[in-house]
Amino acid sequence: MAKLILTRHGQSLWNAVNKFTGWVDVPLSERGRAEATIASTKLREYRVDVVFTSKLIRAIETAVCILTECDDICGGKIPIIQHDDDDPDWKGLDNYDNPDEVLPIFTNAALDERYYGNLQGLNKAQTAAEYGADQVQIWRRSYDIAPPGGESLEDTQARVLPYFNETILPYLLQGKNVMIAAHGNSLRSIIMKLDKLSGEEVAKLELGTAVPIVYDIDEHGEVTHKVVLDL
Repeated sequence: MAKLILTRHGQSLWNAVNKFTGWVDVPLSERGRAEATIASTKLREYRVDVVFTSKLIRAIETAVCILTECDDICGGKIPIIQHDDDDPDWKGLDNYDNPDEVLPIFTNAALDERYYGNLQGLNKAQTAAEYGADQVQIWRRSYDIAPPGGESLEDTQARVLPYFNETILPYLLQGKNVMIAAHGNSLRSIIMKLDKLSGEEVAKLELGTAVPIVYDIDEHGEVTHKVVLDL
């Protein structure tokens, strides 16, 4: 039985000032790093074999903090970010004598937050005052309605799920424990699949910053148990 750990990134500097972030590459706030540290303590009884994150720094920071604040999670392995194969400046493990000591962290844009288009950088409260709170909620949480110039959750899911099915799921089917540190909407895309949610149901789904969700995944890729570590 494999474990799949989903963790939204900790609070970012733009979360802290209530701005739409999307693909803007904003780092964690002090609170966000503290949230990731707390998440690490909640996960200390778990062992991780492989990690996936988006390309955005707030997700990468969250993953690294979780893995390094509590060494037990790594099971004695060293977490190392695996850069793209076509980047010649970041090779270096070719001659490493013990690859079993490495806990790989793979980054991929398929796991990036949804693109918020014309809303990126705008204050959420001010945007609600201009367009109406109901309209902004539709842009933020509906399944198939995109914000102006941006992606809907359906659009986001169209890039997230192929990557999940083709790259991440095979590790789970091999019995490997996987952690994904990503974003509210890329994770909602995965949770919609795992929990078999409708578009209406996923619209009501809220994910807290750096709150781990742990799934037990059987050899057929089916969920047998789920727990949210929010206490």
